[in-house]
Amino acid sequence: MFRQDYCLVLASLQPGSRSRRQAFVFRLETFRHLRSAYHATIPGALPGLSRAVQPPSTTMKALVPLDPYRRVGNAPPQKLGKFYFWCLNGAFPIITLGLLASFAAGSMEVLSSLLLGLVIDSAVGSVPDRLFAEHMFLLLVAVLFFLVVRPIAFGCSSAVSSTLVLPRVNAQVLSRLHRHTLEQSVSFFDDDFAGRISQKQLQASRAVADTVIEIVNVVTFALASVAGSMALLLYIDWRVAVVLAVWLGTYITLIRWFLPRIRARSRDRAGARSTLSGQIVDTISNIRTVKLFSHHQHEDRAALDALENFRVKAVGFGRVASTFRFSLMLLSGTLPVMLVGGVLVLWSRGDASAGDIAAAGSVAIRIAQMSGWVSFTLMAVYSNVGEAEDGMRTLAHPHLMTDLPDAQALPRVEGRIAVRQVTFKYGTQLGGLSNVTLDVKPGEHIGLVGESGAGKSTLAALLMRLYDPEEGRITIDGFDIRHVTQESLRRQISMVTQETAMFNRSALDNIAYGRPGATRADVIKAARKARAHEFVLNLRDPLGRTGYEAHLGERGVRLSGGQRQRIALARAMLKDAPILILDEATSALDSTVEASIQKALQHVMKGKTVIAIAHRLSTIVRMHRIVVLHEGKIVEQGSYHQLLAMHGYFASHWDEQVGGFATLDEAA
Repeated sequence: MFRQDYCLVLASLQPGSRSRRQAFVFRLETFRHLRSAYHATIPGALPGLSRAVQPPSTTMKALVPLDPYRRVGNAPPQKLGKFYFWCLNGAFPIITLGLLASFAAGSMEVLSSLLLGLVIDSAVGSVPDRLFAEHMFLLLVAVLFFLVVRPIAFGCSSAVSSTLVLPRVNAQVLSRLHRHTLEQSVSFFDDDFAGRISQKQLQASRAVADTVIEIVNVVTFALASVAGSMALLLYIDWRVAVVLAVWLGTYITLIRWFLPRIRARSRDRAGARSTLSGQIVDTISNIRTVKLFSHHQHEDRAALDALENFRVKAVGFGRVASTFRFSLMLLSGTLPVMLVGGVLVLWSRGDASAGDIAAAGSVAIRIAQMSGWVSFTLMAVYSNVGEAEDGMRTLAHPHLMTDLPDAQALPRVEGRIAVRQVTFKYGTQLGGLSNVTLDVKPGEHIGLVGESGAGKSTLAALLMRLYDPEEGRITIDGFDIRHVTQESLRRQISMVTQETAMFNRSALDNIAYGRPGATRADVIKAARKARAHEFVLNLRDPLGRTGYEAHLGERGVRLSGGQRQRIALARAMLKDAPILILDEATSALDSTVEASIQKALQHVMKGKTVIAIAHRLSTIVRMHRIVVLHEGKIVEQGSYHQLLAMHGYFASHWDEQVGGFATLDEAA
């Protein structure tokens, strides 16, 4: 009963027919580290720094016409469907190409059953010794199909998925999530683990990419196979097609009941995994503190608690997944029995041929096998959707610190700073600043002193616009810093902190970070000024790199505190910004080195507006003016001599530090 009319039915299925300060410093370095990581992994990285991913070549652009790294202006939505669209927008032409290739490959399965039935009917209806003579064309078509057409269709589908769709989608999603995270305010990083944030980026990008590739490779393939199979069975007998339709309805009902539960369990498991990752990264990144306080057991207990929570969530996921798999395997076993049995009944009545039995059996076995494959894939898809949703909840938050739509770039400034009635309390009633007003002239050197928590580093953070004042305003050369772009503002300010962390890159790259594009000679000159050149020449890392090419280890672990400080000073000197903020910048240096660095700083500070934060009062006695902060307010300001004559807060702190016996010359 197989006829050439089958070709017309199946042709329609082919493609084409469809501590405040410590916390602040740590978060600042984390912020800088994330920014650096972004520049090191996304095209357009800072010159002089290594790049893990290069811009697409001309050949690649010809194959992938749309740039996966292009910027999108809007923030990721917090609705799952819209979040996926935000992640994938721009990649749909390539995804469509993958869907068409997969659909074509899926159609090959039905054509296989068709040719099998035609060959069997030809064999049954022919005299054995005349089979090849009478049906040579059909046999050649079958051979050509199985040796050429089918392999090419599957090969093209695999090539499109693995070389175009997956790399494009993964790169696009990760770059967008990373860029959005990079531009978050420092307070975003204050409230989470750095390890957890990075884990969420990788998790969400992988989940979105895997969702797409599974739909392209499996779901579309299966839909093409099922649609073709339904057409084939309809031609054999409509009653057999009804059997398949009933089975498919039961299959879909089972999937719809299980998959939402799998998605929820997957989301819980992903959350527990990222918490575990964050806990472990937090412990390892602070391993020195763990050892100094002998808290191995405490950290082990915390890790085990997080691990147990992850185990419980994983077991919950496994129970639902195993029940789902068992139910589908049981259901898939019924299909060959129902379809083959139905066609056998028709054959016994003379309403079906031997070829019909072979075709129906081939279709039934293929769909039964495919049901397990598809169910496993759909389970993975829903797991990925759950993980993407979990990542979305962490990452898809609007930026709290944004440039205004009409924000302009801040030009090179003279350094006039005006702080007007600024209040900032970190969202609480403790710490920060209260109604602070301060004027700093261009080229003036200001010392900020006060006890811990007085608001010194908070003021520095506000000047850098890592936070916005809750009340009041800050201007530089008359420009309200909220009305200029953040990048242009921070280019005007160099900052050196006490807890300076290095990147795990070469000494050259760490210093050159102060001014992208600086020559090697410029870097060495800055290192000499910062008294870092001599020890840099003696550096050697475990891979045998020496001098300026030696890598410094994570957060500069291979350097002493004083060496890290000098690298940071060299970086600031190389930047040569008109405003310089020194937050205990020489506190980690010994007296001899500090004396030489102070001389270098005196040269660097000429013509710049300087704000120096210090606990060691002897380091700021030569400042033009000293501002004393107490409980978030300015309580005194004046020269060193004027403040001592007041016999107030500054004089009291001075007496505590030097015992009242040190003279100005001795302090200097």
